[in-house]
Amino acid sequence: MSDKPKQGRLLALDILRGITVAGMIMVNNPGSWGHIYTPLAHAQWHGLTPTDLVFPFFMFIMGVSTYMSLRRYDFRMSRAAALKILRRTAVIFLIGLAIAWLSLTLRRLAAGGGIVEAAVNFDHIRMLGVMPRLALCYGAGSLLALSMGRRALARTVAGILVAYAAVLLLGHGLEFSERNIIAAADRAVLGENHMYSDTVGGVTLHFDPEGLLSTIPSVAHMLIGFLCGSMLMAVADNRERICRLFIVGSVLTFSGLLLAYGIPVNKKIWSPTFVLTTCGMAASLLGLLIWIIDIRGHRRWCRFFEAFGVNPLFMYCLGAVLTILMGFIRVPYAAAEAGSISLKGWIYRAVCMPMAGDDATLASLLFALAFVAFNWVFGYILYKKKIYIKI
Repeated sequence: MSDKPKQGRLLALDILRGITVAGMIMVNNPGSWGHIYTPLAHAQWHGLTPTDLVFPFFMFIMGVSTYMSLRRYDFRMSRAAALKILRRTAVIFLIGLAIAWLSLTLRRLAAGGGIVEAAVNFDHIRMLGVMPRLALCYGAGSLLALSMGRRALARTVAGILVAYAAVLLLGHGLEFSERNIIAAADRAVLGENHMYSDTVGGVTLHFDPEGLLSTIPSVAHMLIGFLCGSMLMAVADNRERICRLFIVGSVLTFSGLLLAYGIPVNKKIWSPTFVLTTCGMAASLLGLLIWIIDIRGHRRWCRFFEAFGVNPLFMYCLGAVLTILMGFIRVPYAAAEAGSISLKGWIYRAVCMPMAGDDATLASLLFALAFVAFNWVFGYILYKKKIYIKI
């Protein structure tokens, strides 16, 4: 079997993208938030769990994919390139806002509010989140990539991470408190009503894990993926690609872990060590998947994830919308005090709990897996029909 990818496309990249999207959907949809296996929960503050890897892995892959998509412009700034980047950035950001609006509106309707009042009241809508962060990082990262050469881009990434580290150290960024500069910046610009509320160690604050200030190192995160994409496409031999990915991945991972003694790995503030460690892990995993899939040819196991990988943003949005609808739709349930329960609650209690032998944590996992499988059905239909929804 040839080591060269067919038509310049790496199946391993689609599979890694699909794994991360499926992982994001799974960890966002347990049957019960009060019953989650530890590896499937985010680290409360400092630290790293498998769940903390899915979003940064997707950010890294977005950087690799952006390199491939910008090749058509010969990596030069032009009116057409800038307009496309800005248009796509706006669309992704607005989709994120629309999902937040839908969630807020349906919650208000469920609480007995009027339709018009619920739909036009934006005073508590969350402005940021996963999709808005992806949009901002894609837009800023792409414009930077078209504005400077590869060496200047690498220096920019290093500069961003060093400057952000200084901001964290000088601005109480490593502590979960009101004086944390990340939370303070969001309060000043967005206001508490438009921020995520989080609890750490029994303390509840308005602290957005996808805040404005912490988006800056996320741009560097995406650009590391972009630079790895450049490194990948500079050679055609997959074995050489694997060597490069493992070398870069090892350097980044160990650099992040060693520097964590000064600045801990922390997803919620997107610390520089979090960027280095997760980018390193993503690069190494991509190298491993290239060896398994594109060199060894073991592809049958990965077809499930390919359906997620070819329509990633659509599948993520589909999962988010289905989650909101399942929380809003009510079904009769005699055991509930109100006589009814959300569709999600009914599936968890009436279906998953008996299957799990009344083990609440196992039932929660079964619900999450079933929800991923349900989303996969839609993805598989699109995949078989060769329908690729570009967002």
